[in-house]
Amino acid sequence: MIEVKNLTKHYGDKRAVSNISFTVDDGEILGFLGPNGAGKSTTMNMLTGYISSTSGDAVINGVNILEEPVKAKSFIGYLPEVPPLYVDMTVRGYLNFIYDLKSCKQPRTQHIEEVCKLTKIFDVKERIIKHLSKGYRQRVGLAQALVGNPPVLILDEPTAGLDPKQIIEIRTLIKKLGKTHTVILSSHILTEIQAVCDRIVIINKGEIAANDTADNLSRTVSSDHRLSVRIPGDKKEIMQLIKAIEDVKYIRADMEREPGVYEYEIEAAEGKDIRRELNKVLAENSLPILMMRTADLTLEDIFLKVTMGQEFMLNPEFSAKKEKLNQEEVSLEDLEFKVTGIVKKHMEKERQKDSEYGGDKE
Repeated sequence: MIEVKNLTKHYGDKRAVSNISFTVDDGEILGFLGPNGAGKSTTMNMLTGYISSTSGDAVINGVNILEEPVKAKSFIGYLPEVPPLYVDMTVRGYLNFIYDLKSCKQPRTQHIEEVCKLTKIFDVKERIIKHLSKGYRQRVGLAQALVGNPPVLILDEPTAGLDPKQIIEIRTLIKKLGKTHTVILSSHILTEIQAVCDRIVIINKGEIAANDTADNLSRTVSSDHRLSVRIPGDKKEIMQLIKAIEDVKYIRADMEREPGVYEYEIEAAEGKDIRRELNKVLAENSLPILMMRTADLTLEDIFLKVTMGQEFMLNPEFSAKKEKLNQEEVSLEDLEFKVTGIVKKHMEKERQKDSEYGGDKE
């Protein structure tokens, strides 16, 4: 288990991480997200003992990372964004080196072969690392994190550089590992986080901005309570049945999507989930549901709203700057108008002089 208590990190006068707290339970996969400069990498570096915190505690499997760093690190398998590889070694040689570095107790040959098979690098274990593709290097980096079978895995961008097939394989592996390990997964591929993680922590400006499941965050952030449903059958009959359901506030029949199949937009009362009742009513009338889609936000929508959406738009400092900018633009327009007027007057005087000069010449 990982427990973070009031963790803070200062770089001089700059506060990179401010008093954050969260926990990760055994067998849980936590998605750790944040925009660039939010403090995500700083937090992960403090959790792994790479840097020390200014204040607060990071406890790994019951051991404080600052008080007993060697013991705490023995519980961690860490894959940084750039895998720490010795590229002149063979894959087998490198993993043997990591085995010795971690003072592993498992049978050496059997354990290393198991790790190679798990990460799909068994076929390249005799090759020199610098001759491997980026995707295979990433797999070797993941393999070194798994050497010693640590109970805690901290993975920063584990699928970077992998092709779609490899990404699916690594996602499946992470899900499998999550059953017996505590996992923190950081990635910029939000669909990957949504597909793999049990819970999501979003850090923004050094503080925890969100900490919940993707579904709960979607319901919290979104003000929508709508469903889109495709149902075959008589449009009027279906609309009457749905209108009769308690907590239905609004229904509209959209265009015919397939022959005899219409799409209906249904809005429920705030905080009400009508899906079960809707399914029951339609089933009782032998009307199948061909498609049902909620208006819940995607993780990408949630991330944008939490990290920059309305808070950014309503920021008083931003509004003041915008107003000042508008004033400056108006002042420039006024100046341009005045300058144009002066130029016009000057040109008029020059034309008059030319006219007078021309008259004298004639």
